[in-house]
Amino acid sequence: MEYASIDREIHIDAPPEVVFEVISTPEHVREWWSVDTDFEPAPGSTSELVWADGDNPRAHVEQLSVVVADPPRVFSFRWTNPAGESAVEGNSNLVTFELEPSGAGTLLRFSETGFRERGWEAAVLEERYLSHSEGWDRFVPIIKTYAEGLEAA
Repeated sequence: MEYASIDREIHIDAPPEVVFEVISTPEHVREWWSVDTDFEPAPGSTSELVWADGDNPRAHVEQLSVVVADPPRVFSFRWTNPAGESAVEGNSNLVTFELEPSGAGTLLRFSETGFRERGWEAAVLEERYLSHSEGWDRFVPIIKTYAEGLEAA
């Protein structure tokens, strides 16, 4: 397996403007990703992604740096860089959401790249790639359901 890119594509019955808000604003990201975060949907904005686990409200913390915010077409961010280091190519993964109008809805194309560039040993690369792949298998459909629920409200 290459472990180069995780790619997903899904049709969402909501317009690109709604889907863009869902993927790019903290109040919505908190809902579909079950994460605590507070960032500006603007290039250069940084924040933490914080997941709780039981009694530990900061069980898992990742850095987030917004790279592109081009409503309602593209939103991307870097994450998983080492604490204290700015997220750049080679020390972080790049998540990109591309939105394309499709009928009355949106075709969402998702990708996460940067795994091979991290320099991890083969076992670590495989574990991280598979973990992220399983996560996006869960969360991309939640984005669809959440956006469609907002549109129907």
